[in-house]
Amino acid sequence: MRRIFPYPLLAVALFGMWLLINQSLSPGHLVLGAVIGLTLPWALTLLEPPRVRVRRPTVMVRLALRVFVDIVRSNIIVAGIILGLRRRIRTSGFVEIPLALRDTYGLAVLACIITSTPGTVWVNFNAPSGVLTIHVLDLVEEQEWIDTIQQRYEALLLEIFT
Repeated sequence: MRRIFPYPLLAVALFGMWLLINQSLSPGHLVLGAVIGLTLPWALTLLEPPRVRVRRPTVMVRLALRVFVDIVRSNIIVAGIILGLRRRIRTSGFVEIPLALRDTYGLAVLACIITSTPGTVWVNFNAPSGVLTIHVLDLVEEQEWIDTIQQRYEALLLEIFT
């Protein structure tokens, strides 16, 4: 069964996303979605990705809730900056954050979290030194950003992926 469907959840997710994106249940979209859902997982097997070792899935729920709250809060703050509701000089800048996290999947999740949070962008990760560089739209206190990334996200990702 694994030879035909190497990643069955991915196949179903791709099929569902195709239908959602096209907003259609026409026979053509059903067939094309099925073809995409069946062929792309085979292409993924050629890349030979390492197996994900997720520990403590309950921590994933805590992380997801924390990220949701932070994204909503950041949206409100960035909207205030854009609309000029708070008058003060804004300083954007780069922050270098030392990380203990080395798991590629954990780093990928952290990149998604940082980049999807308004006002921050993942810029670079230096693998040998473990230093992450992010850009912050409204940089007030550099140490606050270092603590936020390390304590709010990295600590939970270390629990999940190590």
